[in-house]
Amino acid sequence: MLDIKFIRENPDIVKNACKVKGFDDVVDDIIGLDKKVRTLKTSTQTKTADKNKITAQIAGAQACARAPLVAESKKISNEIADDEAALKALDAELNELLHRVPQIPAAEAPIGPDAESSVVTKTAGDKRKFDFTPRPHYEVLDMNNWWMPEKISEISGSREFCLMGEIAEMDLAIQTFVIQKMIAKGFTFIQVPSIVKPQMVFDAGHFPGSDLSVMDNDVFYLNAPDKCLSGTGEIVINSLHRNEILPESALPIKYAGFSPCYRKEAGAAGRDTRGLIRFYEFHKVEQFIFCKPEQTEEMHALLLGFLEEIMTDLELPYHVLATSTGDMGFNKIKMDDIEAWFPSESAYRELGSCSSIGEFQARRTMTRYRENGTNEVKFCATLNNTAMALPRSLAAVIENHQNADGSVNVPKKLQTLMGGRKKIGGRRPGSRRE
Repeated sequence: MLDIKFIRENPDIVKNACKVKGFDDVVDDIIGLDKKVRTLKTSTQTKTADKNKITAQIAGAQACARAPLVAESKKISNEIADDEAALKALDAELNELLHRVPQIPAAEAPIGPDAESSVVTKTAGDKRKFDFTPRPHYEVLDMNNWWMPEKISEISGSREFCLMGEIAEMDLAIQTFVIQKMIAKGFTFIQVPSIVKPQMVFDAGHFPGSDLSVMDNDVFYLNAPDKCLSGTGEIVINSLHRNEILPESALPIKYAGFSPCYRKEAGAAGRDTRGLIRFYEFHKVEQFIFCKPEQTEEMHALLLGFLEEIMTDLELPYHVLATSTGDMGFNKIKMDDIEAWFPSESAYRELGSCSSIGEFQARRTMTRYRENGTNEVKFCATLNNTAMALPRSLAAVIENHQNADGSVNVPKKLQTLMGGRKKIGGRRPGSRRE
């Protein structure tokens, strides 16, 4: 959420953020309520001071003078109680509106209503020239008996998957490689749980308002009080330092969080029903940083550069997209997507999103730091980026490294983790698709 002082002093900037991000403009309502709250607080403080003066007078007053003073004190006490009740209601209304205001996008963010307005800022990697028609990754999986979609659909229902054999080994090798690389770069590896309290999802700032039912279309709730499944490791990591005041010397704090992730994908009905692109359950290694607000640009470049390194390590052509204001989401200042090339589609697909959140999440979790020298307590800034999401990233590896016989070349950086193998799979008797 935004600082009420910032909204009060910069209403036009906040109004514009609501407009370009596609959210309702409640700025005037907030400013009006804020004035009422401040006026009522001042009135309550004045009445409390008056009551204290009367209380002091009662102690030294003669018996004949005490009755009217006691009556006046009681009258003021009743007024204060009424004011406090009204203030509580106004504060709740104001708090709800504050949680409906989106983060201010960066000045350089492309303005537009959806992904069509995003801008390619970089293209890297050489697209392989195939001497055969490249297959979709799911056909390669079929050829090698590397999965059993029909059987898993019977067992677990739709949008679930099961990898087997050498491709399951490669999936694990990619996860291990990325985690080891992040540790080498100074990130603290952390395995985070997938079961969280709904409030933690809300505190990550992905949804507007304070009504948790707004999450129903995206979040799996468990048949237990106050429990749901997290859609990203970001949810848990964001709350690791809630209600803490960190020393400035501790920042930046860099986490590499691994977890299974669960999303309803309610907005994606009928999309990507074949292959390894869109599932209810997937695995993700998440980059997450707590830092000082003035370190945000540096940390954003670090997170984005790390994911670009991974794309290069896996020998995947990719491009970087500066995400438009209408597509970046509620809580973001800036977001850059990295999309890998899928040769069977002659198209790029998203593999990760690098996001600068500013103080937006930290204000919800009360994650702060104490500034050296001044001892002033300030809010931290947070950033996140996918380091690797699987099996979608595995699909990109399969498609870009496939061979005509259905085998898949193992990227050089993964070969040690794959027991020295340079190639896996290949057409053989008994394959499901020739």
